[in-house]
Amino acid sequence: MKNNILKLSALSIFAIFAFSCKGEKENKVETSEAQDKMESTTSVMTYNADTDATKIDWEAGKLTGNHTGYIKVSKGYINLNESNEIVGGEFALDMSSITVTDLEEGDGKENLEAHLKGTVEGKEGDFFNINEYPTGTFVVTGMNVTDGKTWMEGNLILLDNSKNIKFPVNMSLEDDKMVLQSETFTIDRTEWDINFRSKSVFPNIGDKVIYDDISLTVYLEANKS
Repeated sequence: MKNNILKLSALSIFAIFAFSCKGEKENKVETSEAQDKMESTTSVMTYNADTDATKIDWEAGKLTGNHTGYIKVSKGYINLNESNEIVGGEFALDMSSITVTDLEEGDGKENLEAHLKGTVEGKEGDFFNINEYPTGTFVVTGMNVTDGKTWMEGNLILLDNSKNIKFPVNMSLEDDKMVLQSETFTIDRTEWDINFRSKSVFPNIGDKVIYDDISLTVYLEANKS
């Protein structure tokens, strides 16, 4: 009997550990206070975002599984100097474009999208509350090369909260077209006061927990103006 109790205890600890690890993501970025906008003192070439092709893929999870989707941009640009180095940029995130991709129509997709957007009465403040905050913003504040990778730094503004983040990117140019793609990285949503069912904010939430980390991958296509 004692051995059975010990086995059950060990299995319980393992299950808790497994669930905890499931919520952790690799390449988690650290945030800092908002920084000044990056501005070049030399002549620049401006590439305007192709809003049909540009998107930010996301993945978020809870104990029972993950959801995936994307957000589009409504406008944006990247500035390059004569050496084709990024010297500035700014993007408007269309929060009303939040789309869930892992569910089919009629399988809870519309309900989840509405909940994330904050268009469900009484649940406006759970996530992004697009009626009050229809647009997010990303402003480039710096570029640097570390350990052979190019890192983009910028202020991510959501719900009027601005935090500086950085993530690795790769850029290619062909004729008058630019393609920029990030590696997948994660942010902690509570840094922007998105606290719904966060265990770090509500430690007694139990099995209703939604993980704090959100994985993001940026894909940008832009054309020279």
